[in-house]
Amino acid sequence: MKHIARKRFGQHFLRDRSIIEAIVQAIAPQSGQRMVEIGPGLAALTQPLVERLGHLTVIELDRDLAQRLRSHGHLTVIESDVLKVDFHNIEAHPSQAPGKWRVVGNLPYNISTPILFHLLDHVDCIEDQHFMLQKEVIDRMVASPSTAAYGRLSVMLQWRYAMEDVLFVPPASFDPPPRVDSAVVRMVPIAEPAALDVRRLSELVQVAFSQRRKLMRHTLGKWLAEKNFAGTFDVQRRAEEVPVAEYIALALQIA
Repeated sequence: MKHIARKRFGQHFLRDRSIIEAIVQAIAPQSGQRMVEIGPGLAALTQPLVERLGHLTVIELDRDLAQRLRSHGHLTVIESDVLKVDFHNIEAHPSQAPGKWRVVGNLPYNISTPILFHLLDHVDCIEDQHFMLQKEVIDRMVASPSTAAYGRLSVMLQWRYAMEDVLFVPPASFDPPPRVDSAVVRMVPIAEPAALDVRRLSELVQVAFSQRRKLMRHTLGKWLAEKNFAGTFDVQRRAEEVPVAEYIALALQIA
């Protein structure tokens, strides 16, 4: 029975075999590795992954798809909203080797950013992440300072991950085709990140970019004054001109 893509789940099913092969090659799964796939859908990526891994854990919200996936003998199916999954408590299959989880998936475009921030809370148990996302979102994730794409998402993720855009995916690769271009991003957690309060970093970055066309003295400058900040930070710049390292240094000074 053909599964009809559901708009409320943001479903677009990958069907281009050459793109699927390129994604699997970029992920480079090895036998016995612990891997979680978010949103396996019709198993286009799932099947080539499990053939190389031996066993795969999948997270699927759609009840009908989850039931279909359970008939596969080499999958552990978690039927849940990924935003409610605690990655620290996922049980590994006996065939999966000890170690951190590798996470992959074609993320629903309507909630991709919340998923990325949810995984940020579980980064210490994750080895790496490979996601297909809207190309525009990945451009923001990997953006450099003083570019139009550089913003809050760039800073919050580059603090914790080394990232690269590894593959372009056109709309025709999906059924139904989305109205946007897609891409695949590789995210590798930084081994020794700055030991900062992530909530404080998030707050100051959000304030800094709240009026990105204005100099930060109108936004972050006032916020720092309210915090009785006694250090030095040049607020005679726009938020997009400040490198990630400077935002990190400021968060550490405030702490």
